[in-house]
This record gives sequence, C-alpha cells and structure tokens, in this order.
Amino acid sequence: MKQAWTTFATRAVPRYTSYPTAADFSPRVAEESARVWAASVAPDKPVSVYLHVPFCEKLCFYCGCATSVPNGYSRIAAYLKTLHQEIDLWAAALGPHAGMGHLHFGGGSPNALVAEDFKSLVAHARAAFGEHAGLEIAVEVDPRTLTPDFIHAMAEAGVSRVSFGVQTLAPKVQEAVGRLQPRELLVDGIERLRAEGIHAINMDLMYGLPYQTVDDVIEAAKFAVEMGAARISYFGYAHVPWFAKHQAAIEEAALPDLDARFQQAEIGAMTLTFAGYHAIGLDHFAQPGDPLSRAAQKGTLRRNFQGYTDDPCDTLIGIGSTSISQFRQGYVQNFKERNAWRAAVEGGRLPSERGIELTDDDRLRGRAIEKLMCQLWVDTAEVCREMGAEPGSLDDALETARFLQSAGLCKITGNIVSVPKEARLLLRTVAQCFDGRFKPAEARHAKAV
Repeated sequence: MKQAWTTFATRAVPRYTSYPTAADFSPRVAEESARVWAASVAPDKPVSVYLHVPFCEKLCFYCGCATSVPNGYSRIAAYLKTLHQEIDLWAAALGPHAGMGHLHFGGGSPNALVAEDFKSLVAHARAAFGEHAGLEIAVEVDPRTLTPDFIHAMAEAGVSRVSFGVQTLAPKVQEAVGRLQPRELLVDGIERLRAEGIHAINMDLMYGLPYQTVDDVIEAAKFAVEMGAARISYFGYAHVPWFAKHQAAIEEAALPDLDARFQQAEIGAMTLTFAGYHAIGLDHFAQPGDPLSRAAQKGTLRRNFQGYTDDPCDTLIGIGSTSISQFRQGYVQNFKERNAWRAAVEGGRLPSERGIELTDDDRLRGRAIEKLMCQLWVDTAEVCREMGAEPGSLDDALETARFLQSAGLCKITGNIVSVPKEARLLLRTVAQCFDGRFKPAEARHAKAV
C-alpha cells in the first residue's frame, strides 16, 4: 500500500449500503411515515422482502450482526410467531403492487429454523405478498448446522440461491474466531445443495482475521473457485468491539496490521480475477454469466442492505427485529430490542422505531454514491441531469475529491470522478466526498481498509 494512503485507510467511513446511512436515522420518522410510504408503492412494480432470523447455534467472535444464541428452540418459536404476524401487517399496509420479486433470508443463521418452519415462512410470504414472475429466493446459511432436512426444505420451497459462510479454511484462524468448519464439511454441504437442485451458491470470504496469512486467503479463494461459487463476497474483518461486544474475545495483537490487510485483500482479489471472476464494486466477485456480472456490465447494478445486487426494486420490506425497509420516500428501521418489536407487532403496529425521510439533496448524493460504489466512477453532471438537479449541484464533492486526487485515490476528468483499480479498497473514502451528512467524529463506522 502506498505510504500516502495510510491516513485515509485508517479513517472510519460508512459502508454506504444506503444513503443517508443508518447513523442519520431518527425517532421522528417511524410508523406513521412507514404506513404512508407503504401505501404509496408503485402498483406496476414488484417489491422485495427481507426476513431476519437473529439466531445462531454459536456466536462467531468476528460477527457484527444482530444475532444471539437461543439456547433451545422455544425462543425461536416465539420469535417466529411474531414474524408471521409482522408479515401480515406489512401485507395489509402495502398498496397495490406487482408481487414479490425477491425474498431474502438473513441473520443470524436462517438454518437455525427447523425445516417445516422455514417452509411455512416461505409459503406465508408468497401468499401475503404475491409472487412476481422470476421470483428469486435466497438464503444465508451456516455450513456447520446445515442439515439434509433443511437443504431439502429449501429445495421444496423454491430456494434458488444460497450464501455459504466460508470465511477461512485455516484451522488456527477458525479457532481464533470461534468458527470450526473443516473443508470436508463445506464440500459435503455444497454437494448436497447441488444434488437437491440448488446450483447458485455464493460464498463469503474474509481477510484481516487473527493469525491470518496471505497463504490462508489464497487457499480460501482457490477453494471458492474450485467449488464453482457463483458469487463471492470478499471483505475485511472490522474490529469494532465497542459496537459488537463479543469481538472482545479476539486477541487484538493477533490481527494483521494495515499493510498485511491490504496485501491480503489484493492477493485474494488477484486470485479470484485470475480464475476468471469479474470484480464487482468494492468487494464482490461473480462468474461472467451470473446476473450480478451482467448487471455490472449493463450499468444496472444496485447496492442495498444486502450488499451488491441485481434487484431493481425500489421497495424493500424488512421484517423482523432490527430490519430496515426502503421506500422511494425514505427508510425505516424496526425496533432492535426484541420485546419492544414484539409489543408493537402484537399491538397491530408496524414495528418501525426510527428512520429518515429523503430530501432532494439526499436522493442526488445517494445516486452519485451508488454509481461510484457500483462502477468505480461517476459523472456528476449526468447524475444531476438524471435526478433533475441544477447543474453544478455536486461541485462541492468534486472539490473535496481533488484533495484525494493528489494522493492518487481518484482521478477527476471534467465532471467524472473515477477510482483506479489499485485504490479500490479506498472506494468508500472517495464516496464520502459526496456525503453531505458525514460527521467525522462518529466512531461507529469501520476503518476504510
């Protein structure tokens, strides 16, 4: 990594899976706004639905997700009862629409559910929201607890894509992060999925983990290639123990330093691209024929709370505690505290705790950030025309970016800001130039690299 980039690489910046980010959400925007926005969805457009399952059999030390260990199935069953109720609340609140185009299960580990409960959730969502042609159902799974029964249930329910949490194959690293899963277990799970007809298998890989080496990341990348992963999310471990308390179990002295993290990220990316994968945005890779690659090539790639996506829906309904819903008018987030979430749902209320209404400036800047994050370049004049803004409305971002240009993080040609491939890992830092709400003192964001 270039010496001039060190200061930028250690800055805390948002991931920009939305703009404005969740840090700007406020209790002033909650259920009332959610109901108005839900009622005004486009009648000819499909909606996407996200179902949050916040349970894992065992917590991985690196995890920053909203999840917990249930210690028995009774807590899961109680949560599911409320989840079904929330599905009905949102279905009733939505105005006419073209059905559900995408259904995504995240967590936690959705395979914490028993097979029949999972199938029941899928059937309920289909009945409640309707089904748009070409519906994609995607599920994130923990390979350690993926049973043949659950795989069969996914196949019967019409699941078309599964995201496999691999992270690393190195035993010492797995032990340090509390996630022991031998290669044989991973291979067996993947072979069972394909035997049931589920062929689109994504993989999550990580760098920057304790005791991790360059050889470790190469091994994991080659494994993903060997197993024919359709998409690969390759992201750096974000050590934020003040936010994710269980990360305190990770020994900080064992974490790779900044230069080692950068080298690991670069070597992993080189391994994947050399094998024929297309680099997508900041940290994703996809096979040439995958819809994500095609979306990137056509300029229709999007970015939302699940990362990079080919999902064109403007409306995303987040169901479950902590889930975030997205509308044309703004964002709302469900209660994080489960008892508060349950009380709202049982009271017949949409469990929206906080959110934000978009201004015209938010839409303009959000579109510029999304384009930059998706294609590594943005034409500010083009974005102004697209969004109906006055010419020059993003000139302040161009001026801020000139400072980064002097360090080689970006290049400015007229109204176009582009990020060179060698500076891809600092893409979020360049995107922050367009952020009109960023507060440098915030500690909640992860470091750029």
